Amino acid sequence: MALDSIQKQLLEQVADLHEVPSGAYNIRANGESAGRNTTANIDIVTKTDKPGIDIIIKPGTKKESVHIPVLLSESGLKETVYNDFYIGDDADVTIVAGCGIHNDGDEASEHSGIHTFYVGKNAKLKYVEKHYGDGDGNGQRLMNPTTVVNVDEGGYVEMETVQIKGVDSTYRTTTAVLKDKATLIIGEKIMTHGSQSATTDFSVDMDGIDCAAHVVSRSVAKDKSHQLFISNINGNNRCNGHTECDAIVMDDATVSAVPKVNANHVEASLIHEAAIGKIAGEQLIKLMTLGLTEAEAEEQIVNGFLR
Repeated sequence: MALDSIQKQLLEQVADLHEVPSGAYNIRANGESAGRNTTANIDIVTKTDKPGIDIIIKPGTKKESVHIPVLLSESGLKETVYNDFYIGDDADVTIVAGCGIHNDGDEASEHSGIHTFYVGKNAKLKYVEKHYGDGDGNGQRLMNPTTVVNVDEGGYVEMETVQIKGVDSTYRTTTAVLKDKATLIIGEKIMTHGSQSATTDFSVDMDGIDCAAHVVSRSVAKDKSHQLFISNINGNNRCNGHTECDAIVMDDATVSAVPKVNANHVEASLIHEAAIGKIAGEQLIKLMTLGLTEAEAEEQIVNGFLR
């Protein structure tokens, strides 16, 4: 695997990697495979019918990880990739994904990743996905991830999604189906600036008895950017569901939140919350009395909010 300096910098941003990781990995750069490794318990297979890979994790696999970052450094490159994940029963693994786009040209660069997860009985998955963009060109950096999660009986899925810099437009779609005693926890962090736009659309079908879902989005909108948060939690059995959106609005930005819960069973217990507002004046004053400028105080508050 040979990555140039720009690709290495993107890899660090989206996967926190300074070098080739240990364990299983698949690194995709500018539409092609740039490196792959499998283990005795984790196999990665190239699809034959469309772009993408199958990640197959054997039942009972414990404390192993898979890194599957995507790097784009060519202006005008647009791709759609389909990745399917099969997590065997009783496995306990971490998957680190993410996409970094560096665009110095005038044409838009776009990555659309469709990730489908099949989480086995009593399996545990932590999924981390980061999006990042940079470059001095006028071409847009576009990312439109789609995530489909199927959690079998007793399965546990924790998802962390982060987008804090450089993405001009994103439409993030996540759908999930939970079976008996399955759990889904989603934590999203987004920051937009300039004229960027970001839309998040969550939909969870809580079909199983005693399943649970906890969906939380925290975001900051600056300048003239726009964000839209949509969540739809369907309680179709005895279950517990919670969806929450907390957003800070700055400058001339706008944020819209559309949380929705549907109790389709008498024992479905569902909660939705949304809070949108500016930075409190007393927070700024307190930090400024400690010697910070107003801009430095705002930065401290924003960083703490998204931590």
